[in-house]
Amino acid sequence: MAKWLKKGAEAEVIKSADRQVRETVEKILADIEARGDAAVRELAIKFDKMDRDSYRLTTAEIEACYSQLSKRDLDDIKFAQTQVRNFAQHQRNSITDIEVETLPGVILGHKNLPMNAAGCYVPGGKYPLLASAHMSVLTAKVAGVPRIVTAAPPFNGKPAPAIVVAQHMAGADEIYCLGGIQAIGAMAIGTQTIDPVDILVGPGNAFVAEAKRQLFGRVGIDLFAGPTETLVIADESVDGELCATDLLGQAEHGPDSPAILLTTSEKLARETMAEVERLLKILPTADIARKAWDSFGEVIVADSDEEMLKIANDLAFEHVQVMTKDPDWFLKNMRNYGALFLGPRTNVAYGDKAIGTNHTLPTKKAARYTGGLWVGKFLKTCTYQKVLTDEASALVGSYCSRLCGLEGFAGHGEQANIRVRRYGHRDVPYGGIDE
Repeated sequence: MAKWLKKGAEAEVIKSADRQVRETVEKILADIEARGDAAVRELAIKFDKMDRDSYRLTTAEIEACYSQLSKRDLDDIKFAQTQVRNFAQHQRNSITDIEVETLPGVILGHKNLPMNAAGCYVPGGKYPLLASAHMSVLTAKVAGVPRIVTAAPPFNGKPAPAIVVAQHMAGADEIYCLGGIQAIGAMAIGTQTIDPVDILVGPGNAFVAEAKRQLFGRVGIDLFAGPTETLVIADESVDGELCATDLLGQAEHGPDSPAILLTTSEKLARETMAEVERLLKILPTADIARKAWDSFGEVIVADSDEEMLKIANDLAFEHVQVMTKDPDWFLKNMRNYGALFLGPRTNVAYGDKAIGTNHTLPTKKAARYTGGLWVGKFLKTCTYQKVLTDEASALVGSYCSRLCGLEGFAGHGEQANIRVRRYGHRDVPYGGIDE
């Protein structure tokens, strides 16, 4: 039976924080609904410390951002975007329209149609997370979305050059320097100067995630996302330094980011805990990572790979890094995860920044029912049907009529009956047919 050498925060503490966020978001969204641009401006002044007549960046401002980056910076962004675009294109190529003749004269099909407008949020208040621009804007672009709107908060009081350049290089049509709830609300609800979008995507803090949750239904969203989660599954084939580095590398996202080591080796578990303490003395982001590790870090020692598998599937974490003798065994058997990182040569940071898979992934056990952001999130699979012969219409109509009778839907039944009378048996009375 597994044992916990370290446990994280109690569930009630987390629920209490969620309630406070929920109430704040509800009030702010109502204000944006009522007052539009005026509310957005007040919120931007209060939270982003930025006062502008328009928060949409001009061409001159975008060009100025390019001038602040070196050629190496631009080449690095281009490399990452090429990888993301390539993988997204392979995903898009795997999604096909279909048209089949399911009965003689009956044609059924579906088309995969891009949404008209996507709103892509790029977090950047604490760190300028330009990678999120690749993940959302490029993926929407490959899907064929004709209007892509982006929003990112200012960094150190002004638009973050790297984020702006990444958004522009990825193909954003409108770029706004707005953060938090005001950005999400403006894109989803719309204002006097910002047209609303059809879907909101991209990660963010607890307030951004809650705003997306409350707006779901009014617009689509990519997924319900919370703080970054990392699960490292390891055995004695790796060492404590590697495990600790990969745990803290994600814990630095925020003070509420869970990081868990799951292992069959108590020796590795204790080595990893010691390495975490050593690294926290030298890591530049230790202030944040320490809070996350102290409050939400866990170390679990299991008896077998099978027990680790069960625990991992129960956790259903966003990032799952597998560093065991046979990582492919977990690829074959795991069912609940946002993304898998298999073997010691890869890691979550590769997926976050440059390797090509999307880093917007499900958290808070949402991996039980959804994967992460991908090209398919921007597509609507819409069906159609054609009936080409009299015989086919009469055949389907006879079954439809009787089934409508079972349900008591007379009007539905008559839709079938009129076609059976016209295209099949002429003597079918109103109200149903008999063989």
